Amino acid sequence: MGCFVTGATGFIGRYLVRELLARVPGPVYVLVRWSALEKLDELRQWWGPQACRVIAVEGDLRDPELGVSPAGRARIGQPIEHFFHLGALYDIEADGEALLRANVDGTRHALEFARAMSTRHFHHCSSIAAAGLYDGVFTEDMFEEACRLDHPYFRTKHDAEALVRQQTHLPWRIYRPGMVIGDSRTGHITKVDGPYYFFKALQIMRRHVPSWLPTIGFEGGYVNLVPVDYVAAALVHLSQIPDQDFRCFHLTDPQPRHAGEILNLFARAGHAPLMGLRVDTELLRSLPIDLSSILASYEPARAVVDQLLDDLQLPRSVLTFVNMPTLFDNRRARLLLENSGVRLPRLEEYGWRIWDYWERRLDPDLTLDHSLRGKVAKKRVLITGGSSGIGRATALRLADAGAIVIIAARDPTRLAETEAEIRYRGGTAHTYACDITDDSACDGFLQRLLAEHGGIDILINNAGHSIRRAIAASYQRQHDFERLMKLNYFAAVRLTLALLPGMEARGQGQVVVISSIGVLSNAPRFSAYAASKAAIETFARCAAAEYRDRGVRFSVINMPLVRTPMIAPTTAYAKLPALTPEQAAELVVDAIVHQSPRIVSRLGMFARLLELFAPTIADTINSAAFRMFPDSAAALGTSCEAPPTEEAVAFAKVMKGLHW
Repeated sequence: MGCFVTGATGFIGRYLVRELLARVPGPVYVLVRWSALEKLDELRQWWGPQACRVIAVEGDLRDPELGVSPAGRARIGQPIEHFFHLGALYDIEADGEALLRANVDGTRHALEFARAMSTRHFHHCSSIAAAGLYDGVFTEDMFEEACRLDHPYFRTKHDAEALVRQQTHLPWRIYRPGMVIGDSRTGHITKVDGPYYFFKALQIMRRHVPSWLPTIGFEGGYVNLVPVDYVAAALVHLSQIPDQDFRCFHLTDPQPRHAGEILNLFARAGHAPLMGLRVDTELLRSLPIDLSSILASYEPARAVVDQLLDDLQLPRSVLTFVNMPTLFDNRRARLLLENSGVRLPRLEEYGWRIWDYWERRLDPDLTLDHSLRGKVAKKRVLITGGSSGIGRATALRLADAGAIVIIAARDPTRLAETEAEIRYRGGTAHTYACDITDDSACDGFLQRLLAEHGGIDILINNAGHSIRRAIAASYQRQHDFERLMKLNYFAAVRLTLALLPGMEARGQGQVVVISSIGVLSNAPRFSAYAASKAAIETFARCAAAEYRDRGVRFSVINMPLVRTPMIAPTTAYAKLPALTPEQAAELVVDAIVHQSPRIVSRLGMFARLLELFAPTIADTINSAAFRMFPDSAAALGTSCEAPPTEEAVAFAKVMKGLHW
């Protein structure tokens, strides 16, 4: 006599078959659709030498009696000792009809076939979802007490279990695993589900928030996680113990954790910021109004929630699963597993393997073309100020990746040199000599641009100018503030307004704004420059909200100090650490590839947080730096400039990238 398994090619099924081959003698018959036979051949290698005992039986869960032909039944040719029914749809995002066909109808057909084959023990792999959202402790003997089964996954798992319990011809055992995650020894898993939905959100947080910065999150309900190797080993062991028919076993963690605790554990594994303060959602129940109902029915609130979930790449239904109020008692299963060698490891022991496997193998970004070429090839990219410094380095980088680079700058000679180098390297470039602060000249350039190229896919507002001068030296220099606003703000806005309609009409586009770390740090001597950059930043962030649902993205780069011709007049900068133009261009590449709303260094983020939470300390540091660093010769109107002291150079190295 042998074993029969449905769902053997699924995630839990493949582990179950391996355990059966290791622990139970005799053949293992597996139900396989014709289209999945190739997958079975791959699994035989994974199962190892004992895979010769695995015998494929063609059929389908969707068909009565599994659609097994007379030839298939004859191939089995004897009563089945143990029938393991694992075939189901484990997908909270699947529609109700698909879940009904797979989970309920599939179970009905499995029971039909098991009876036809005189099965002696029917083992049904259910789920803790069969309890619904029961508020309290759900024991292994409870079933009818399940409640709040509104989600189709909960309902179909409950109804499938009911079919097994209601029939009287087969001795049955039911197993309810918790949320099944990867192998505790390797991290291996075949699909993203359950807590994995939050991994991308943690990764996004890691990219944009320093890991040392505590964040505010939620505590959530109970989340019961179990690794697949434990589930398979426990299920096989329990199936072989005599006199346990007509009983249910919880394959769960007896010490479940709140969702917030689990997310922090995986955040630690992924070097993402931890939730330092976790708000218990139970507090909402104490409010005199039903806040959740109001938020659910209020269209703007729903839009905000949907947008947040979209940004973090979370399905809406996952919110149900992080607020589960149910605790699962597993004393019966735990007692029978004592001294069996089947041990449930603690999540702290293997959580890092779960994260590592996901990030190396299952991160959805790995299957997308996130190379720069995949983002910009054949795309029309306009770079202002692209004949030198950051703009030139960016133009070369994008042209090498296949972009159609369009450069606007004032100097025809430098434009020609940049265009020649791009063409020499095999790229495509078009140049326009234009002073974009001249309104009529800029309008003429835009008319030519639209006529000759039809529009722009990516606009990089890079052209800019900086003035390093103390306010005390600027009392008679109102024009400095006006000319910086003219170039850094008004010209960039003029270009953006002209090109946005085309992006909106095509339903896609990106505007990249090269701002400054000085906006975040409030760098002394840069009041005119930082104010003009803050203006274009604010414009971009407002526009981002208005155009997000139209497919147009805005990215702001708070660029640290870069060694370009713009900083050359300040000889003190020669001794201070600064990025090369090529390194700065990589920040632009990052903004394009990830369409990040903001690119900022950790020091820049620290400067902004210091300004927000400890403004007195921020002012003290800036004041000390103001006194420490000398004015430039240009600012003083002299030909001689005092070099920075050793103390100043050391200070600048600690504050690498900030303007002083």
